[in-house]
Amino acid sequence: MRTLAASTLIGEFFVIGFAGLVAMKDDSLTVGTVWTVCGIAMALSLLLCGMLTRPGGVQLGWVLQIGLIASGFVVPMMFILGICFAGLWWASVHYGRKIDEAKARWAAAESGEAGPA
Repeated sequence: MRTLAASTLIGEFFVIGFAGLVAMKDDSLTVGTVWTVCGIAMALSLLLCGMLTRPGGVQLGWVLQIGLIASGFVVPMMFILGICFAGLWWASVHYGRKIDEAKARWAAAESGEAGPA
């Protein structure tokens, strides 16, 4: 799960940065506000890569997904990208856990076969 989810988070890191560049064109937002919010979100996406296996890591990832969708109120295209990344996040977590379970079963079967000969 960790590899799939971390790949999704790295992709989000770049998308958040590009969304910040687009948001800077909005006259109602200051550059400091845009980059404070984007910087926090980008840092969270990188920190989550290392926290995925810890308690609450996946839940924090969902919070980031909700924030990414909500950023569509500032940059409308982020509604679409946020939903796409939320789907990727779900798939990364769901199928990543299935892959981890299959690997554990395979490792258990291998260790059982490699027993006393």
